Amino acid sequence: MENKRVRRDDLPKHIGIIMDGNGRWAKKRGLPRKYGHREGAKAFRKIVEYCDKIGLQYLTVYAFSTENWKRPKDEVDAIMNLLEEYMDEAFAHQNDDTAVRTRFIGDMGALSIVLQEKIKRIEQIGQGRTGLTVNVALNYGGRNELVHAVQAIAELLEQGKTAPEQIDEQMLCDHLYTAGQPDPDLIIRPSGEERLSNFLIWQAAYSEFVFMDVLWPDFKPEHLEKAIEIFHQRHRRFGGI
Repeated sequence: MENKRVRRDDLPKHIGIIMDGNGRWAKKRGLPRKYGHREGAKAFRKIVEYCDKIGLQYLTVYAFSTENWKRPKDEVDAIMNLLEEYMDEAFAHQNDDTAVRTRFIGDMGALSIVLQEKIKRIEQIGQGRTGLTVNVALNYGGRNELVHAVQAIAELLEQGKTAPEQIDEQMLCDHLYTAGQPDPDLIIRPSGEERLSNFLIWQAAYSEFVFMDVLWPDFKPEHLEKAIEIFHQRHRRFGGI
């Protein structure tokens, strides 16, 4: 639903969302944490549909961090099962009239072979689509991403394909998981927490942050609209006046 506050010509190009608060949502209701993740997955689907409808170009969501492996095994398993369900659902609707493209950013090597294969298939399905690009940050950490980029550049140095004086910000950007995409204009974190938690720490250098006191499973399109409204009240100077 398009309205006066959210217009296609008035949108940020790229929005990042830290999907936080699933466990607390379940705890408040006396339920196991995995039920919160299931409700959070429903909220994710609704927000993706809405972002596609209003014409957003890029959406990056923090689904599972490199630190989340410390959580109880049954909770981690529940999150991975939900990811597989999401991908199976995407396969089932791959011939539908949708322009949404899904990419996964992070270290996929730590995931199960089954999940890695499904990720490859999902990304292949989306090739050539020109609508909303959804980056799902999975086994992702901002510091880990920077290490990965530096290692790739170090290989170029070792092979004699570049020189130290040629290394600049653009070269590093070209080796990030988000290479070729604009940095997020707006990063939203629901749940009441006010920190990045290792999310897009290079790309967020000039992002506007909006923290909202709503748990992720309760996050609705109107919350996104409000965050965009707050974004437009900001004066982005990028170091200038």
